[in-house]
Amino acid sequence: MMEKELGKILIIDDDEDVLFAAKMLLKKYAKEVIIEKNPKKIPFLLNHDTYDVIMLDMNFSRDTTSGKEGFYWLEHIMERDANAVVILITAFGDVEMAVQALKQGATDFVLKPWQNEKLLATLTSASKLRKSYEQVDTLRQTNRQLSADQQDNFGQMIGDSPSMRNVFAIIDKVATTDANVLILGENGTGKELVAREIHNRSMRKNNIFVNVDMGAITETLFESELFGHKKGAYTDAKEDRVGRFEMANKGSLFLDEIGNLSMPLQSKLLTALQRREITRIGTNKSIPVDIRLITATNMPLHEMVHQNTFRQDLLYRINTVEIHLPPLRERQEDIPTLARHFINNYCKKYQKPPISLDDSGLQRMKSYGWPGNIRELQHAIERAIIMCDGEKLSEKDFFFLQQTMHQVQNEPSQPANNFNLDEVEKNVIQKAIDKHNGNISQAAKELGLTRASLYRRLQKYGI
Repeated sequence: MMEKELGKILIIDDDEDVLFAAKMLLKKYAKEVIIEKNPKKIPFLLNHDTYDVIMLDMNFSRDTTSGKEGFYWLEHIMERDANAVVILITAFGDVEMAVQALKQGATDFVLKPWQNEKLLATLTSASKLRKSYEQVDTLRQTNRQLSADQQDNFGQMIGDSPSMRNVFAIIDKVATTDANVLILGENGTGKELVAREIHNRSMRKNNIFVNVDMGAITETLFESELFGHKKGAYTDAKEDRVGRFEMANKGSLFLDEIGNLSMPLQSKLLTALQRREITRIGTNKSIPVDIRLITATNMPLHEMVHQNTFRQDLLYRINTVEIHLPPLRERQEDIPTLARHFINNYCKKYQKPPISLDDSGLQRMKSYGWPGNIRELQHAIERAIIMCDGEKLSEKDFFFLQQTMHQVQNEPSQPANNFNLDEVEKNVIQKAIDKHNGNISQAAKELGLTRASLYRRLQKYGI
């Protein structure tokens, strides 16, 4: 047997001689051996750590041979951890009772006095069983996450503009490495598609790609979502949970909207990335993780570092390579190709005959600013395909784009006697953004704000 093969073992027995003998034997083969003579401390021990194998005596009170105490604590352990691997310690005359305990969740039993070789063989099998339970749990939750992440985004990158050719060239160079990648770009420019493309071209392509929207994770659930938790770690922790880091082991972890993290959460994330290990809430057990990290944001991280709203050491950690995605208004030559791609896909999705795009429809698209970028283009074409009755999409099928361009100009201006500062500021910001067709840098410059300050106001007013 290789040394330290057994993991962490907890032994509960009221006989100090038994505890001492077991610890002396097993310390050579186990990572850690914890002994306890008082079974009433079991709840405390289970709340503060996890164990690969638990050895449990059947009787604790003097002159008691009924095994009731053993059954009681076995039930208590299994309630707290359905995957617990419990080996019963019993006397020869209690074998029938031990067999009954197996039916109630125990894994095996050993007889006192035990044979060392047989005990080691039993514990080795039990330790392997525990590992298989953990692997099954991880796979089950990973599959659930994969199913939840499946969505019809017509996932492929399209474009032949100079700016997109530059993006493709960077992807070609970085994909086959394990370098951390930071993807920068406005909302709707396809940051997730780039992340998936990097993963699909990497050496990890046969393993999982885990996508996490950091902007949707609350402060209180951050550690649970990313690092996982143990059942009972907090009020709503009704079962063991595998975190996203653990799910992504051997694969790629994509952290979208990383610029939204508060400074305390940035610190926790940095610690996990530096140590390359995580600890589930409610345990002291460190779990090593091997991930390829890809992050993305629409926020100006470099400016945020100067404003002390984003950690410089975290930025260094995540941006070994940066990829800047251009907004759609700066790659208008790609609009015809993108439009045809989405038209074909939505015709298939809605079981419509082939539909083409005429010159007037294409011109309307090229004259529009696309503040929502490719995502807005995709949704506009989906709407047009649903409403279309003919074989061509023309300018009239995209009438709503014109409304979007001028909706703020057509709205009544703020009443002269409205002195609500928030309303006035919101209205001015909206007009600046519309004037510059969604270009945040230009709007911020006209407003006399930094990009970071403007982003905070956009978030504040829900623009």
